[in-house]
Amino acid sequence: MEHETNVQQQILSEDQDSSQQAVDGTQADQPTQEASAKSPDDALTALYKELEEAKAKASEYLDGWQRARAEFANYKKRQEQQSAEMRAFATIDLIRKLLPIQDDFERAIKTLPESMAHLTWIEGVLLIHRKLQMILESEGVKTIEVKANDPFDPVLHEAISHDEAEGIASGHIIEEVQKGYKLGERVIRPTLVRVAK
Repeated sequence: MEHETNVQQQILSEDQDSSQQAVDGTQADQPTQEASAKSPDDALTALYKELEEAKAKASEYLDGWQRARAEFANYKKRQEQQSAEMRAFATIDLIRKLLPIQDDFERAIKTLPESMAHLTWIEGVLLIHRKLQMILESEGVKTIEVKANDPFDPVLHEAISHDEAEGIASGHIIEEVQKGYKLGERVIRPTLVRVAK
């Protein structure tokens, strides 16, 4: 009886050992399968893929940043240009308001009698006229020069009449009636002229 019990225990112990080995075998097989599933080549490929994705994102962010920077630079240039244009318009508007005063001074000087030219208060008025001229010149205002027999240019001149004139070709200026002015290349006020037929 004892012998039977020992045999049974031995069989049971062998069964347990074999089943334990079977379990251990499957567990031992799993890491090798995982290791073979994630071989060094696959890991390297995955890393390369991640690197390429990171490079693509970095490139996209760089492009976006450069685009935003260029847009901001363009915006800044537009703002500066608009500010400069606004200052120029304000300057031109003020100069247009001062030009009739300049005209009045010039008409007064043309009709000034010789006997009064040496008076002190006349010299003071002439000094005021000169100061006004200097202010206009400092702003870049220049007189549009016109001589008799110059060709008529509609950009620089405005014809107030078309008359017959001896010795002056048709379409040429007979005389200047009112001075014209330019600010740089921009005509603030065209010269009023009489033009030959």
